[in-house]
Amino acid sequence: MARKPGSRAEITGPRLRAAALRLFARHGFAAVSMRQIAAEVGVQAGALYQYIDDKQGLLFDLMRSHMDDLLADWAASNPPAAPASARLEHFARFHIRFHHERADAVFVSYMELRNLTPAHFAVIEGLRRRYETELEAILRAGQDEGSMALPDTKLAAMALIAMLTGVNTWFREGGRLSRARVEDIYVDMVRKAVGG
Repeated sequence: MARKPGSRAEITGPRLRAAALRLFARHGFAAVSMRQIAAEVGVQAGALYQYIDDKQGLLFDLMRSHMDDLLADWAASNPPAAPASARLEHFARFHIRFHHERADAVFVSYMELRNLTPAHFAVIEGLRRRYETELEAILRAGQDEGSMALPDTKLAAMALIAMLTGVNTWFREGGRLSRARVEDIYVDMVRKAVGG
């Protein structure tokens, strides 16, 4: 989109995305107006359209960015040559850490799928499947090595991701357990869940 001369897209664009993410996480996509987002950023509602096409596009962009970051960070950290049990532990710890640092993005990415257009939904689901496939490959490798026993690796991958993502809904720093201790407990539960 064309921007007005002198616009500060490098400042306003990220502020707009951060404000929208916060508001969508707090109030829900349907309840948030463009006027509210504009007020958070400190611009007129009409000025938002210099940075986005519409609210639906903004939601899609936030979800796609979250999934792109997740996949890129996983690819950068994944130890492919390690035994499957070590890769599974790494996946569990990675997932908990990545999502803990992005609570609003996680909430929006899971709770607002229903508000995407069919075309946008298909893109996000494709990215989610790519991530699930990464875990599924670890589980299949574990079965091939004999360190894991699962009746259905696809179902197990989805169940483990749901369990690990759930940490984000209740864990708070300064609580009874440290994040490191929670990770250790969840890694142990993941190992037991796959028969390892």
